[in-house]
Amino acid sequence: MASKMEFVEYVADQLREVGNITYRKMFGEYGLYCNGKIFAVICKDQFYVKVTQAGRKLCPDLPEAPPYEGAKNYFLVEDVENREILTELVTATCGELPEPKPKKRRA
Repeated sequence: MASKMEFVEYVADQLREVGNITYRKMFGEYGLYCNGKIFAVICKDQFYVKVTQAGRKLCPDLPEAPPYEGAKNYFLVEDVENREILTELVTATCGELPEPKPKKRRA
């Protein structure tokens, strides 16, 4: 069951204060980006944020689970209604993630 676009748009809107939030369809589900950094995925209408030390410190009780078979664990964020906590978690997470590598130009 693929995620509904309405859910993806809702989560992106909840995070609008963090930065430039974009999403891209990936393997039938969605990757979420903040200012070009991939920080989360939405799979089966569930929101998963990459695990970082900053995120773990901020939200120590968030469960961890793989968003799809064979994936690393992510934080499973079930309460997407709480904009303040989402904003804090994503801001902390993105602050710890490396900058995206520059894309190579084709010759």
